[in-house]
Parts: sequence; structure tokens; C-alpha cells
Amino acid sequence: MDALADLDRRIAGCRACPRLVDWRAEVARTKRAAFADQTYWGRPVPGFGPPDARLLIVGLAPAAHGGNRTGRMFTGDRSGDVLYQALYDVGLASQPTSVAVDDGLELYGVRVTAPVHCAPPANKPTPGERETCRPWLVQELRLLRPTLRAVVVLGAFGWQATLPALVEAGWEVPRPRPAFAHGARFAVDGHGDTGGLELLGCFHVSQRNTFTGRLTPAMLREVLGAAAEVAGLGGGGRS
Repeated sequence: MDALADLDRRIAGCRACPRLVDWRAEVARTKRAAFADQTYWGRPVPGFGPPDARLLIVGLAPAAHGGNRTGRMFTGDRSGDVLYQALYDVGLASQPTSVAVDDGLELYGVRVTAPVHCAPPANKPTPGERETCRPWLVQELRLLRPTLRAVVVLGAFGWQATLPALVEAGWEVPRPRPAFAHGARFAVDGHGDTGGLELLGCFHVSQRNTFTGRLTPAMLREVLGAAAEVAGLGGGGRS
């Protein structure tokens, strides 16, 4: 079995955080009225994208009625609507929507993951849950190491998880550790058989940011386009 596919399988079976195990299962039982006829995934949600990705996007955690329902990162919720539309706009996705695991969506040289793989209550995992889940991110980064050239982190929570994970996976993060900011860009050196990469910060695609205009589609496209250029993916956009 492909190593990344095996990692995804093991992530999907994780039961390490009792609070998250209980919550994801409760949501899957009670459901939202609009999805009452659907069978929820109700498990940890693995990453999504090709095993030779040159660009990794790191979010926060699956949404209770999004990824926790569909089984795919940023799929079936409004945050995903914004993210995948932007990826499509810059030429990194085959279609602008992501509604179900069998909807035909393909990502071009991009993988999407999160530092916490279970849907948390109120969309707020604890720092302890982030630390418990971090070994999965470290393993994912190690498996992507041969091709990975850029990482876009959505939000401060993901940023705080990604920096130590990069170090554990074989990169050298600058000291003092770079602070999160929208539009932040930092070179991260590799060593040995690990190539360098660029780390980019972006406000999270949550409704709190997109509905208020703190993060606009143009701002998101700008960060993704810059990351695509660094990663050698083009990112020229669509007319």
C-alpha cells in the first residue's frame, strides 16, 4: 500500500482524544436537519491530495457538518466553498466546488490537511489536542518531503502547530520563530535529503473572516498564487 494512503487509513482509525471522539460521534448521530438523510463520516478526516504534492495547505480542523460529514477536508461547508473556488481560480483544482468525496474534484500538485483531524466542539480544539495530533502532521510532512516546496498555513492555530512539525520532519525553522500574519512569507531551510521550502501565512477561510471581509477572495488568491509560483505549479489563474 502507498505510504501516504496507509497514513490516511491509520489517521481515520485514531481514537486518541476522548473529547473529540465523543463529539464527532455525537454530531454524526444527531446530524443537522439539512443532512438528516445522510450517513455522516464521524471519524478523523485524513488529508486530501496527491502523494507528490509540491504545495501543502494546513487548516485547523474539520467542520462538524463539513468534513466530519463528508470525510474529506474542507468539503461540504462554506469554508471549503471559499478555499476550493480560490484553488480553481488559480489553476490548482479541477472544479470550483467540493461537496462530496465522489464529486470528481482533483487537486493539481496540492494537498490539504489539518493539525487536528477530528471536528472539535465550537470549532476550537485545545492546545493539548493539537499536540496529541501533531505526530500525524509530522509523518505527513516526512512523506511529502521529496516534493514539497511550499506550505500555506490558514490561521494562527495551524501556524503554531506547523512550525514544530516542520522541525520534527527535517526542516530548519528560523529562530526566533516567525510570527503568524496574513501575507507572511519565510524561507525554511532543509538539510540532508530535505529540500528547502517557503512558508506562507493566510487568514483562515472561516466565515468569521470571509463574511466580514477580513479575508477576501482576492487576498486568498494572492497567497495561493504566490505559493503556487514558489512550488513551480504555475498558478497563473483563469480568465
